[in-house]
Amino acid sequence: MTETATAPLTGKTLLAKVKELSTLPRRERAKQCGYYTVTKNSQVRVNLTDFYDALLSARGIPLSPEAPKDGRGREPTYRVSVHQNGQIVIGATYTKAMGLKPGDEFEIRLGYKHIHLIQLSESEKQLVQSDDDADADESDAEE
Repeated sequence: MTETATAPLTGKTLLAKVKELSTLPRRERAKQCGYYTVTKNSQVRVNLTDFYDALLSARGIPLSPEAPKDGRGREPTYRVSVHQNGQIVIGATYTKAMGLKPGDEFEIRLGYKHIHLIQLSESEKQLVQSDDDADADESDAEE
């Protein structure tokens, strides 16, 4: 069974000690900072991996991402393609990022090589709705 002889240094104390021991080899620096274990055979094993991890953390460089991935889905590519039936589908990742809710409406503006989706505000929706109602009334009157 292995035992750690001393508690390893972390944070600013680790950085100060490493700076102080800058003339020593890296294994000796790690050992002096407490990153070693003593085996049951009384052998000293230096743990360089934990030493380097602690150094990076002390310098403010995170090794693992803040929020672990849940393993579902893919990263958004910010690209879409036209499906066989001519439709373009915008995924839930993008709508969530924009804070869109079911029922939100957009005006489609076609450009030379682009499509703009302009989100309609509530007043614009009502204006479009009243225009549609007026058009329907006119077509009923013509019949």
